[in-house]
Amino acid sequence: MPESELVDSTTQVTFPPKRYRFGGQAEYERLREQGIISKVPTVDGGETWWATDRADVKAILADRRFSSDRSNPGFPLMLRDPEVRRQNRNQPPMMISMDGAEHAEARRAVLGEFTVKRLAGLRPRVQEIVDGFVDAMLATEERSADLVQALSLPVPSLVICEVLGVPYADHDFFQERSAKVLSRTISAAERQVAVDELRGYLDGLVTAKEAEPGDDLLSRQIEKQRAEGEVDHEYMIGIAILLLIAGHETTANMISLSVVGLLNNPEQLAAIRADPAKIPMAVEESLRYFSIADPIPRVATEDVEIGGVTIKAGEGVIASGYAANFDPGAFPDPAELDVGRGTRSHVAFGYGPHQCLGQNLARQELEIVFGTLFRRIPDLKLATPVEDISFKVDGAVYGIHELPVSW
Repeated sequence: MPESELVDSTTQVTFPPKRYRFGGQAEYERLREQGIISKVPTVDGGETWWATDRADVKAILADRRFSSDRSNPGFPLMLRDPEVRRQNRNQPPMMISMDGAEHAEARRAVLGEFTVKRLAGLRPRVQEIVDGFVDAMLATEERSADLVQALSLPVPSLVICEVLGVPYADHDFFQERSAKVLSRTISAAERQVAVDELRGYLDGLVTAKEAEPGDDLLSRQIEKQRAEGEVDHEYMIGIAILLLIAGHETTANMISLSVVGLLNNPEQLAAIRADPAKIPMAVEESLRYFSIADPIPRVATEDVEIGGVTIKAGEGVIASGYAANFDPGAFPDPAELDVGRGTRSHVAFGYGPHQCLGQNLARQELEIVFGTLFRRIPDLKLATPVEDISFKVDGAVYGIHELPVSW
């Protein structure tokens, strides 16, 4: 099929399409059925390639000829406001936008903080944190709560604050700014204020740790850099921003979505209650099913053939992890939430050199929340119909604004 036909066959889809509650979407299903990488218009008035097949998505994310450099004019930002796009392209480089040796070095510097062994030592503290917030829920006379505020947000926020050495008392400040930074709909002026305020806060925090290091990730990175020469202050601010936002925003939304998914599929919840050993499988299935950090943009640095088409140097491509995780060739009956599926072959954490650094921490938090919440509040239920839940459809991370529950 000529490339012109590929473009014409998909022009009615504008990427990214909105997410709607659970399961696949018609746009994703139709494009996947074509069995090709398709070209689609984007909300900024441009166009980009869009990959939905799991094998193609993994191939793109593993291929170093596809760059994460947001300053590249071909990199698909999918932001309507041209000034917000300019801000994104001109922001100081962070690990997430680095390539090659520069990225490998930056990633290697912090990778040891997220090993299974180090996180095993953190597990009792995470359990203590979860128990504390569940205690507070059970202490309420109303026997109801907004789970987002009562558990989903505070658990990963407190955990990442302790990992990084950020005062938890400031969590409202950085949560509000993080939400604005990740929004696709706020004005450029609003976003810039949020970026500047968050950066200013973390600038002060890094400065304080340079003067008086503690027992935390940022302090250890500072000490490591100092031992090797001098501290790269701007780099440390970038690391702090990336890990602080990613460390609480993604896991918080996964907690809320997973609880809705399980409460909305009582037979699946009953399966993990009857056999807690299935909780890790339930976590993996929830990660696959919701795939909240989507899409994953890249730009080709040279001509690359993927899925039978040639993506030319300078062209953008969207590797859709959400679509890949609903690929029926990899996951039979993908629209079904099945905690017995028991596979880690999803790409909810990405794939290749940029695969999520904190995935083991996220898994640990989700496992502890599943094992604690449903055991200690066995009659937990949704306090509003699923169709009335306020889902996030305007941000870079999918999730839930409010989640009323009762017991």
